[in-house]
Amino acid sequence: MKKRLTSGFVLLASFLASQNTLHPHQHITSTLSYIKDPRYVRLKQFLRKRKSPLESLTADFIAAADRNQLDWRLLPAIATLESSAGKRYMNNNVFGWDSCKVRFPSVRNGIHHVAERLSESDLYRDKDLDEILRTYNPYEPYPGRIKRIMQTLGPETPDQSSIPN
Repeated sequence: MKKRLTSGFVLLASFLASQNTLHPHQHITSTLSYIKDPRYVRLKQFLRKRKSPLESLTADFIAAADRNQLDWRLLPAIATLESSAGKRYMNNNVFGWDSCKVRFPSVRNGIHHVAERLSESDLYRDKDLDEILRTYNPYEPYPGRIKRIMQTLGPETPDQSSIPN
């Protein structure tokens, strides 16, 4: 009985430990490191105004853009157009990535994955914004729609004085 009980605890402990293990592509982003960043403030306000469930992932959008040398406004703009800022999506895929066929373990994972692909994939690397957007979605009005959303978010490099109240 004692041996069975001990092995049960070991099994339970290993299960619990595995639940806290990160997927290799899952990133933890500290909100504290971005909280005073004007991009964070602007994006948080943008998502809140739209009652977006993505608001809690604001720091992830900024971190993924920084890590992959992308314009900080690109990923939120795509998510806004493709999933109504996270209100309608499937497979944790708020970007419509690969026609929504790709399943991500979490929305956070999807943010970091798509950012990495837009930066590193042969399909996107070394392209300007218009070329990236035409590759992402060849529908002719798509680049203009994304760029209008990006403009709504503000300048590429906002400062504290440019944050709306």
